[in-house]
Amino acid sequence: MPNNEILICGAGIAGPALAYWLRRGGFTVTIVERAPAPRPGGQTVDLRGAGRTVIERMGLMDRARAETVDQRGLALVDTDGRTTARLPADGFGGEGIVSEIEILRGDLARLLYEASLPDTEYLFDDTVTGIDQHADGVTVTFENAAPRRFALVVGADGPHSVVRGLAFGPERDFVRPIGLYTSWFTAFDGLDLDGWFVMHNAPGGLVVSARPGRLPGEIKAGFSFRSPPLSYDRRDIAAQQELLARRFAHVGWETPRLLRAMSAAPDFFLDSMGQVRLDSWSRGRVALLGDAGYCATPLTGLGTSLALVGAYVLAGELAAAGGNHGVAFRRYDTVMRPYVSQAQQLPPGGAAGYAPSGRLGIRLRDLSMRSMTRWPMRNLFAAQFAKAGNIALPEYALAGAGAQE
Repeated sequence: MPNNEILICGAGIAGPALAYWLRRGGFTVTIVERAPAPRPGGQTVDLRGAGRTVIERMGLMDRARAETVDQRGLALVDTDGRTTARLPADGFGGEGIVSEIEILRGDLARLLYEASLPDTEYLFDDTVTGIDQHADGVTVTFENAAPRRFALVVGADGPHSVVRGLAFGPERDFVRPIGLYTSWFTAFDGLDLDGWFVMHNAPGGLVVSARPGRLPGEIKAGFSFRSPPLSYDRRDIAAQQELLARRFAHVGWETPRLLRAMSAAPDFFLDSMGQVRLDSWSRGRVALLGDAGYCATPLTGLGTSLALVGAYVLAGELAAAGGNHGVAFRRYDTVMRPYVSQAQQLPPGGAAGYAPSGRLGIRLRDLSMRSMTRWPMRNLFAAQFAKAGNIALPEYALAGAGAQE
C-alpha cells in the first residue's frame, strides 16, 4: 500500500478543503460521506479572518463573493416587530456578528467539492464502521464499501463524529453542552426582512430569527432555546417539530407564521449546541479536523474559519513532514491550539447572553448591542472581532496551490 493514501470522513467544509490541499502536497485522497451527494442549501456561514485568507490562497475568493447572500446586518426586534437595536454589517470592518461575506453552507461546500475534483475519490452514501490501526497503516471497514487500508484517517465529520467515537471514545467525554438547542430550516414565506438578519428574543430563553436566503422569497428561519439536556430521537423530524411548536406556541413577532412553514421545510435541523474539547487531536494514525475536533458553537461565528484554517495547516504540516504523521500531527496541534482556544471563547454571557431568560435581561442585551455601534466602542469591538478571527498563517510549499496558478 502506498504510504500517501489518506481517508477523510466528511464532505462538508473541512473535508473537501483538506482534500484540496492534500492533493497539492502529493497525497492520494478518498472522502467518505454519509449523504448520497454534496448537501445543498443549509444556513448562512461567515467567511472571516484567516478563513477568508485560506479561500484566497485557494483562488476561490471571486467565486465565493459571487455566491454571497446580501445581508445588511443584524436587527433585533420586539414582539410587535419594532426594531430595538441594529448592527450593520459594514460597521465593524466586515468582521462583525454579520460578516462582509455571508454564504450558504451548501454553496461553500459545493465550491470546495468542485475545487477538490477530479483528483479526489468520493464514496457517497456510506460511512466508516471500524478503524483498526497497525504499525504501517489503518484498516477501515465501511457500511457499504469493501474494507480498505490507508496510511492515515482524518475525521472531518462534525461534532457527532463517527471517527472520533471509534478512535478516541464516546461523545460524552469530549462534547460540552452549553445549555442551548438550535433549529434551522428553509422557508419560502415571503416575509419582508429588508435585507436584515432579524432576531426576536422572548422570556424563557427563547430566540426566533429569520435571515434572507439567496433565492427570491427564500428565508432561513431559526429557533433556539435554553434547556438542560433533552432526550429525543434525532431521526424523528415530526417529533422534533412538535417539540418546537410547543416551546414557541405563545411567542410573538412572526413566530406563528414561521412555525406554520416548518412542516414543509426540506432541510429541517435540530441539535444541541456544544463545544468539542480534546487534549490531543490525534491518536496514532487518526486525526480530527474542524467541528469533530474543536467545535466552537455557532455563537462564535468562527466554525467555518476553524475548518478552513485547520485543513490548510494539517495538509501543510503533512507535506512539510514528508508524510511523517507523528511530526505533522504535533505541529498541527502547536499551530492550531492557540487559534482554537481563542475561537472557542463564547460571547459575553454565553448562552444566557444570547438567549436571556427574562425581560430585563433582554432589555439590557439590546442596550449593550446599541452601545457597540457608538464611537469609541465601535472601534474597540471592531478590533476584537478582527483579532478573534485571525491567525498568522504559515506559508507551505504546496505545489500547484490556487494562489500560485
